[in-house]
Amino acid sequence: MFSPELLKLAETVLAEARERALKIATAESCTGGLVAGVLTEIPGSSDVLEQGWVTYSDDAKRRELGVPEDTLRIFGAVSEATARAMAHGALSRAQVDASISVTGIAGPGGGTVEKPVGLVHFAVARRGREIVHEEHRFGSLPRYEIRMRSVEAALTLLRQQFN
Repeated sequence: MFSPELLKLAETVLAEARERALKIATAESCTGGLVAGVLTEIPGSSDVLEQGWVTYSDDAKRRELGVPEDTLRIFGAVSEATARAMAHGALSRAQVDASISVTGIAGPGGGTVEKPVGLVHFAVARRGREIVHEEHRFGSLPRYEIRMRSVEAALTLLRQQFN
């Protein structure tokens, strides 16, 4: 399911988190748990990955991660504000040092002019630091490809926040 390159990235993320004694959590929407999935493909990942949430619906984002209803109503589920709120919610609900969130439109439907298929927002929350956000526009690729590229982008962004 996961490419050798993606598995190597997951292994590197885990090793670098382990070196820094960091625990992490995931909060995923369009990736449906694939970020946590690739991390748990690596033996020994349980000493770094504490927990994860798959919050596909708006109700789940509100209920499980505390994403404010106004954020979802005003900005939508696929937005910087929602990605930031998801990362914050995961960090505040788990005994971890960092959390990564992913929310986007994997397609093939669901896109609009303002929010096209392939638009994905990521955020990393670290204790004692500002939340970092990144937006990617992968374009109208096949659903699987958007999801796999999102996993890679999420792991890369998370790793960058370890220093």
